[in-house]
Amino acid sequence: MTDATRKSTVLILGGRSEIGLAIGRVFAAEGHNLILAARDPESLEPERADIALRHDIEVKLTQFDVLDTESMHGFVEALDPAPEIVVSVIGLMGEQAENERDPIAATQVMRSNYEGPALILGLFAERMVAAKKGTIVGVSSVAGDRGRASNYVYGSAKAGFTAFLSGLRNRCARLGVQVVTVKPGFVATRMTEGMDLPAALTAAPEEVGQAVLRAVERGRDVVYVRPVWGLVMRIITAIPERFFKRTDL
Repeated sequence: MTDATRKSTVLILGGRSEIGLAIGRVFAAEGHNLILAARDPESLEPERADIALRHDIEVKLTQFDVLDTESMHGFVEALDPAPEIVVSVIGLMGEQAENERDPIAATQVMRSNYEGPALILGLFAERMVAAKKGTIVGVSSVAGDRGRASNYVYGSAKAGFTAFLSGLRNRCARLGVQVVTVKPGFVATRMTEGMDLPAALTAAPEEVGQAVLRAVERGRDVVYVRPVWGLVMRIITAIPERFFKRTDL
């Protein structure tokens, strides 16, 4: 662990998710203090107490709704201490068929995966740029690398988020702020339980946590949690459109 990241306060946006908690536990094991943000933070009290006791660190809970744009400035300003590392794992997949026929459902997916996370991370970036230090981590998805019929509403939102993080990284690279894009691929969580997922392409939440920690430590820019996904997506994105539109992906 570098001096820049040792004993930092880490804010996890989406701290009630399995991936968010796994990331928090990995950073806690390294001695970082945590702030877990969720719409219903009180439900995290057992996890908060366990992590704090197990790792002898401070763990705070705070309320945050990524769709409540008007509250974002107040949320950022109220955090004490201000986090040195901010990780967003907020996302909503929804059902593609429902998203196709219901604009309200599609709006929720698009705002939850792109608009909300991009806006809140942009506010944290402003503070970090002013301080000339800090790290922002956005957990995006391989689904954003190319639109596919099976999940293009979700994928398009993740593509937007990935592009936002790329632009933010380009802006902040010379200003002392690190911006990391993490692409997990399939993750074995309650949401995917019962699905027939290929073992070689499926990570555990703890793997995502370790990948985020390593990326922060090593100053990485874009990380596929399972490196094989980088090869898979290079192949998929290289398929000419006239052939790709005939596939069933």
